[in-house]
Amino acid sequence: MTDQLAISTLTLQHRIPDDWTADPWAEVRPLVGGVDVLKEVHPEGVALSCRYWTGPAESWPLAVTEEPRRVMISEPTCTAGCCGALYVTMRREGDRVIWDAWENTSSFTAVPPDFCFDVAQYEAELVRAAADRSWEEPVDTIARLLEQTLSDSGWFERWGCVLMGVSPRREEPGLPEELTSLEGVDVEFYQVRGPGGRTDFYGYELLVARGQSVEEQVWRLATHILADDPRKTAEIQER
Repeated sequence: MTDQLAISTLTLQHRIPDDWTADPWAEVRPLVGGVDVLKEVHPEGVALSCRYWTGPAESWPLAVTEEPRRVMISEPTCTAGCCGALYVTMRREGDRVIWDAWENTSSFTAVPPDFCFDVAQYEAELVRAAADRSWEEPVDTIARLLEQTLSDSGWFERWGCVLMGVSPRREEPGLPEELTSLEGVDVEFYQVRGPGGRTDFYGYELLVARGQSVEEQVWRLATHILADDPRKTAEIQER
């Protein structure tokens, strides 16, 4: 019975995954009473990326309403259909938030126990985590601010293109010192050629520079992109 559950405390922790090539952005891991309960039952899983926490509050991955909602709370770096994922049903009951009806479709059959949270603490933690930038490395901040700058400029729309996003490109671990300057950002956009026409995908692979401030680098990279028709200066990508 949910009224017999003890009240737990939710903490959301940003963490850059070990296998960040699947998604370069930080995952937002839920800790319950300070314990990473997902790791115990889905050790290969990754919590949903912080890129899903940028829209309105009702769209955040852990947002709740009185209507029960089944949420994939941890997924593999491949696909849920390939290696399985961890699901939970969450809902609001008065001044409580309930997580129950867990389902683990991976090779691990164990699931966490049901949890009950105080709705005020729960929703305050969601707001705090959505605004949290303390985890960012300079390359993350550059990617985030560059995407904002390009979106606000309307530059891609001018050329009939759609900006898909800007993401950080991190240094590969274990590389020799002379190759560790390959950190950068990737900019992706596309254009549809006429009604029912083909879609062309484009991308920039831009390096960040050491010794420059974040603001200087955002300005430098944005200036490079905004100087000409992006279809001329970016590389065509195969899809």
